[in-house]
Amino acid sequence: MTTMKTRGAAAPNPNFTVFSHVKYEHLVAGISGGVASTLILHPLDLIKIRFAVNDGQTTTTPQYKGLRSAIYTIFRQEGARGLYRGVTPNVWGSGSAWGFYFLFYSTIKTWIQGGNAKKPLGPTMHMIAAAEAGILTLVMTNPIWVVKTRLCLQYSDIEAAKLPDNKRYAGMLDALTKIYRTEGIRGLYRGFVPGIFGVSHGALQFMTYEEMKNSYNQYRRYPIDTKLGTAEYLTFAALSKLLAAAATYPYQVVRARLQDQHHDYKGSLDCVLRTWRYEGVRGFYKGLSPNLTRVTPATMITFLMYENVSHFLLSLRKEPGVM
Repeated sequence: MTTMKTRGAAAPNPNFTVFSHVKYEHLVAGISGGVASTLILHPLDLIKIRFAVNDGQTTTTPQYKGLRSAIYTIFRQEGARGLYRGVTPNVWGSGSAWGFYFLFYSTIKTWIQGGNAKKPLGPTMHMIAAAEAGILTLVMTNPIWVVKTRLCLQYSDIEAAKLPDNKRYAGMLDALTKIYRTEGIRGLYRGFVPGIFGVSHGALQFMTYEEMKNSYNQYRRYPIDTKLGTAEYLTFAALSKLLAAAATYPYQVVRARLQDQHHDYKGSLDCVLRTWRYEGVRGFYKGLSPNLTRVTPATMITFLMYENVSHFLLSLRKEPGVM
């Protein structure tokens, strides 16, 4: 009671500033999870992007009958290397995105809790914290996602040779340089608007994940920050991702198409209208199957590694007699 009274009477107290709750452990743990899941599952991410941008109108886009057909075709035409096109920016993007996201989210959440990790926030505050973390992360990582998408969409060296030099990329740095030189900052932030809408994906996922963890611990009569077992983390991560992915997938299609160098949309609204006109509702869910096949195990790996690494690192920070 004394702590809460002091907090209410002295809002400027530095003990309750946002920066006092920044812990590098969440950054390191998030990066670890993001990099591990990306290295294992990148080929499925590449296929998801290629399905998403396939509007049936562009002749340079390869046609795949399904997930198995896509893997076979890419491997036959581009080799094993083809399945890992864009992996470098994807590792950088996923690692930094998950790292920053967990860092921002844990910092904002702890600040809202007033430093008391055992205080439940409820669905609304979880979504607010996750949305704020998502916007901050998107601002920092959008250029990397643009580069990743474009590298994934260089279907083969032969097809790439047909593109203008400014749309043919030798790698991550070359892509960043050419996009900035020919399209400016705006080019590096293509897909940012649907990305903002996509923040709802992370907010919904984290809210669901946190609420399931809290409810489970409360059911067991344990504090909500009690470490869970591997099975619980994997189950809650999978369920939260499936729910969020099914609800928000269309924005990912629009975002990928805006970032695709083979298309020339005037903006997000133009992309939505043209997709609806030529493909209907189905067009907004292209690539959903490979996406779910990829993101579900990716999320399970990421969250499991994050939870274990962060708990381990945070346990090293604690000293006897503190708190």
